[in-house]
Amino acid sequence: MTIEELRNRIDVLDRQLVELISERARVVQMIGQVKAAAERPVYEPGREKIIYANIRAVNEGPLPDIELTHIYERIIDVMRALQRNELASEKNAQTAPFKGE
Repeated sequence: MTIEELRNRIDVLDRQLVELISERARVVQMIGQVKAAAERPVYEPGREKIIYANIRAVNEGPLPDIELTHIYERIIDVMRALQRNELASEKNAQTAPFKGE
């Protein structure tokens, strides 16, 4: 394959990754709503350990487990921030005074 063909393949993969990350973010938002209703914390270290174990179990390379874990640490950090922001927005909406006519 030529470098252009390989780069085109990368572009396709990047679009797929964006779709999957966005889908993951939507599910994270739903989980945040469930956590809020159940008064559970956003940060659950036990769950994160399970995620890392799961990705290591399916990793067939070429990335070493530690590098893949680093990528997931960043993804999880961003998703956790999304949950916190979502919950903060919901709390603000619930406590904001009604400004009707």
